[in-house]
Amino acid sequence: MVKITIQEVAEKYDLSKDTLRYYEKEGLIGPISKNKSGIREYQEEDLNRIEFVKCMRSAGLSIAVLKEYIKLYDEGDSTKDARMKLLEKERVLLKEKIDCMEEAYQKLNYKIEYYKKEK
Repeated sequence: MVKITIQEVAEKYDLSKDTLRYYEKEGLIGPISKNKSGIREYQEEDLNRIEFVKCMRSAGLSIAVLKEYIKLYDEGDSTKDARMKLLEKERVLLKEKIDCMEEAYQKLNYKIEYYKKEK
């Protein structure tokens, strides 16, 4: 069984220790077990959830949406449909952001090429 410290987790996932504590406080991960000295010991399941949360946060999902998803997930298989609907809604929002960013990317490329031709 893998057990790693908050420092190791912070380095592995490029997150601050404060962020990890915040995620735990908000119920996005954990509760994280602690050893006799009170030091957090993250296990494989914790790491999987951290990876998921980090990925979803980088895609723009809010803490509130993630809390709802994790609450549903922790309730078990009976919530699969609700989880799927929540994720489908977020996928639509993410696609809209991607499309907007793609448009901006194309405009930047156009401008860059325009300025290169002026030289």
